[in-house]
Amino acid sequence: MSTTIFPATLLCKDFLLDQSINLSKPNKKRWHVAFATIYCSRAFSSHSKKTVAKNITEFSPFPSHRVVINVAETHPCFSNIDQLSFTQLVKEKNLDQLVRFGGVEGLASALKTELEHGIHGDAEDITHRHEVFGTNTYRKPPTKSFFHFVWEAFKDLTILILLACAALSLGFGIKEHGPKEGWYDGGSIFVAVFLVIAVSAGSNFKQNGQFEKLSKVGNNIQVEVVRSGRRQQISIFEIVVGDVVCLKIGDQIPADGLFLDGHSLQVDELSMTGESDHVEVNHSQNPFLFSGTKVADGYARMLVTSVGMNTTWGEMMSTISCDSNEQTPLQARLNKLTSSIGKVGLVVAFLVLLVLLVRYFTGNTKDENGNKEFNGSKTKVDDVINAVIGIIAAAVTIVVVAIPEGLPLAVTLTLAYSMKRMMADQAMVRKLSACETMGSATTICTDKTGTLTMNQMKVTKFWLGQESMEERSNTSIAANILELLHQGVGLNTTGCVYQSTSETQFEFCGSPTEKAILSWAVLELNMNMEELKQSCTVLHVEAFNSEKKRSGVLMRKKNDNTINVHWKGAAEMILAMCSHFYDPSGNMKHMDDGERMKFNQIIQGMAASSLRCIAFAHKKVQEEEHEDEKSHQKLKDHDLTLLGFVGLKDPCRPGVKKAVEDCQYAQVNIKMITGDNVFTARAIATECGILKPDQDLNGAVVEGAEFRNYTPEERMEKVDKICVMARSSPFDKLLMVQCLKQKGHVVAVTGDGTNDAPALKEADIGLSMGIQGTEVAKESSDIVILDDNFASVATVLRWGRCVYNNIQKFIQFQLTVNVAALVINFVAAVSAGEVPLTAVQLLWENLIMDTLGALALATEQPTKELMEKPPVGRTEPLITNIMWRNLLAQAFYQIAVLLTLQFSGKSIFNVTQKVNDTLIFNTFVLCQVFNEFNARKLEKKNVFEGIHKNKLFLGIVGITIVLQVVMVEFLKRPLQKVVLRSFPHVYLKWLSIRELGDRAPTVFNSFV
Repeated sequence: MSTTIFPATLLCKDFLLDQSINLSKPNKKRWHVAFATIYCSRAFSSHSKKTVAKNITEFSPFPSHRVVINVAETHPCFSNIDQLSFTQLVKEKNLDQLVRFGGVEGLASALKTELEHGIHGDAEDITHRHEVFGTNTYRKPPTKSFFHFVWEAFKDLTILILLACAALSLGFGIKEHGPKEGWYDGGSIFVAVFLVIAVSAGSNFKQNGQFEKLSKVGNNIQVEVVRSGRRQQISIFEIVVGDVVCLKIGDQIPADGLFLDGHSLQVDELSMTGESDHVEVNHSQNPFLFSGTKVADGYARMLVTSVGMNTTWGEMMSTISCDSNEQTPLQARLNKLTSSIGKVGLVVAFLVLLVLLVRYFTGNTKDENGNKEFNGSKTKVDDVINAVIGIIAAAVTIVVVAIPEGLPLAVTLTLAYSMKRMMADQAMVRKLSACETMGSATTICTDKTGTLTMNQMKVTKFWLGQESMEERSNTSIAANILELLHQGVGLNTTGCVYQSTSETQFEFCGSPTEKAILSWAVLELNMNMEELKQSCTVLHVEAFNSEKKRSGVLMRKKNDNTINVHWKGAAEMILAMCSHFYDPSGNMKHMDDGERMKFNQIIQGMAASSLRCIAFAHKKVQEEEHEDEKSHQKLKDHDLTLLGFVGLKDPCRPGVKKAVEDCQYAQVNIKMITGDNVFTARAIATECGILKPDQDLNGAVVEGAEFRNYTPEERMEKVDKICVMARSSPFDKLLMVQCLKQKGHVVAVTGDGTNDAPALKEADIGLSMGIQGTEVAKESSDIVILDDNFASVATVLRWGRCVYNNIQKFIQFQLTVNVAALVINFVAAVSAGEVPLTAVQLLWENLIMDTLGALALATEQPTKELMEKPPVGRTEPLITNIMWRNLLAQAFYQIAVLLTLQFSGKSIFNVTQKVNDTLIFNTFVLCQVFNEFNARKLEKKNVFEGIHKNKLFLGIVGITIVLQVVMVEFLKRPLQKVVLRSFPHVYLKWLSIRELGDRAPTVFNSFV
């Protein structure tokens, strides 16, 4: 805000004082008091305003003679602009206010925007617009801090119980043994619990950060704007007020603004209003466009009037935080498994608690000196409470170990790791569930253009009438035909041509098909786009969409007022609308059945050469007919005259055949669904390996209309055999997905258009295209393929299987630990009256196994073997028979070794009870370290295969061993009863046991 000071006349004050002369003295005195009061109150009010508002200038030394008024700060470049008025204009859809501003043209002039050429767009211009109107970003709610996740971890019931036990144990320990010795047990539990909390919070904090980064990437939409007369792609965050934005079907409107020009624009305002009906936007009745809404049909250009927080969308999005708490189906299954195991753990812990309490109070437990711990009334109350707390802590710790909380952590780590690596492999995951579901995919329905092919179109064939123009010069084309071709290409397009100077090269923008046709018309047919637009007026447009597979334009030539309708689209569809054609000399001829057959043969010939065939046709419209058709705004689409065909070559992507073969080798069916005709589709499918050269094509290649007209029973019978569906509509794709799902398939679908959204949502995994995909398609999908390449789809399949496989590995590893720990503690408690693994030891084991173990096994890379297995079925159990075999064999081995050490360790190794207890703890932890190697391969005997490639795994195993050695050798009280000073001797004995143990499961597995 700036301060403008206006001189105030002294007449008011003087007048009042003059009037007071006629008053009596008492009244005059009261009047002066009143005046002084008002004056002082104004002075204090002004002073307070100065203190509160930083942007108020210093007051005049004569405040009674001045009036201070705050007005909006103006920028020298936009001195007559009021941002608030602009914002309210669009938000309130105020047509009257728009008229007062001078319409869209008046606003554009105030914003220093040329309607045809846009803003200048240089650095200085952009900076000025940012300063005055702000940036196209919105304030986000503060991200969750590390301490938020620490607090969430503290809310866990078992953690709270352990903390209570630790506090009581610490208090009684210090009271009994003094601060120097009494803190060990309670303090160790505190440290272990805090470590568990820190690791859990750190993992969740990192995962949340990963989702924030992915959200930023996903929101960074590319928008087409016009700056200095040139169309260019920029980030949505770089949009500024005054920009001219080009919109087409499927685009998200990037800011609030006004309709400039366009045709048949329909906007989906569901995200803003909740109404599903499309809203028509035009120049006269409703020119208002809102940020965040989607273009449902047509195309247009808009003038941006508000960005960022000045838009309704910005205000709304600033209150919405990124939710990374999505639970995948696999996480739900694991939570159910965790709950079941936890219940078993609770039962075991209760039994252990009961047995230990009974043994203690019946005098069957002894202290270190061999004396009874409980002697009735002779035992101190503090000793009883301390003993009971120790027993409760042991029981609670059994619950902690029994609940495999490492499973959700493993899933989180696996998904986060795979998402990061998939991003590097050109696949951005929008929904976590897609990572794991992709591993179960049995069928992939893929588009052709841009996915199997490179989407780099080039016109290689041109037929005029029934003659190929390759054999003739383009200069031989009749002038009237050339003019009609120029109109049909240059006006019936959503692309554009830009040339900064006459000496520079042309730049073409639009879809690959539009760019190829425009390039051909400009460079081969010498079309001048600027002259064409100046000489003709577009009256009405029917925009292209994937259902109609054609687009039309009604135009008037200015010099003679002749009206023509031009159509462009799929060759056989345009041909069906024609009754005449031109020959190269410009003569119009009637098209009989014989001629039509010849044209169909031309189309089929180009299609068999993998060319996309596009036809052009026109019809002259009389003025009277045009007036009659104004009411229903429908272009004439019959009795047209064919102008010609072009064949566009779109080569297959390098490596796509190998990717298709990899998927087929993994027993995943590939189906190509395309809008091209059946001959082009068949040629491309054969080139990509979807169809085999010797394959029976009967039923393998169908057209969308044929599939649509099948009865439901016929569709269900034939859908598995179909490999290629040509001339398909989005509805046909949706129908195929529904049929495949009904037959039990897990279906992945690729799509790029707005009309693909239903199929993408219906599929188990929706894969949208990052380059050619519309924003509607991307929002409907689960994964965005950033490079539009089918090879990236195959990579996603491989990663999906890897996620599922890594989680299965950790499940086997984790359950082995749980089963062994539960059985050992329960048997020892019932038989000997004590647990060999104390609370602190079990917490330490839980920390390094759950966290480090999850990290080691969750980061295994995809292997070739994953693509040699069939897909995982929807109903296949999470824990397979092979996993149960491995799990039980390893658990029985660990139980046997540890119980042997528990009951006979002293005599076998000739050591004291304290050394034996430490040996049991050390053996238990190191058993889990070696079990990590066993878990790497669920089915193979060679568990070391490829281990040198996973440096992280080796590093984690090394860190675990080092930490265990440090704990056992250097930390006396917290984790073990005595230090193993005879380090080599004890560890060599342990390794010999381990060597014998490693052979036992292998023999057992071979036997099974």
